[in-house]
Amino acid sequence: MKRDDSKTYKAIKQHKSHYPNPIKLRKGETVIIGEKYNGNEDWKNGIYCFTVDNRLEGWVPEQIIKKQGKHGVIVEDYTAKELDVEIGEQLIKCKELNGWYWMKKIETLEEGWVPIENVVELK
Repeated sequence: MKRDDSKTYKAIKQHKSHYPNPIKLRKGETVIIGEKYNGNEDWKNGIYCFTVDNRLEGWVPEQIIKKQGKHGVIVEDYTAKELDVEIGEQLIKCKELNGWYWMKKIETLEEGWVPIENVVELK
């Protein structure tokens, strides 16, 4: 994941997560590899994965999967937790990956992924 120098942003579009139980993976964990993301959004390199015990499933960045046939090994800790944001909320950008920013709300310090098109940088 590309690390940033903590720039401040403002939400210009609301975002609500559709995944109440996001996949959370640890470095070295094995996953079952599913389909590659193929939607209209500019969210590149997402692969739908399942934990080996089938307790969790979700979109995982292809860049953090070392593929081994139908399975893969996760090369860094990852969570697919999306951050619910309202228009006008101020956020700090921490990371960027595949059309999403990992952000922290300034007011509550809650963290998660937000689509890039939902925020603008404050100058």
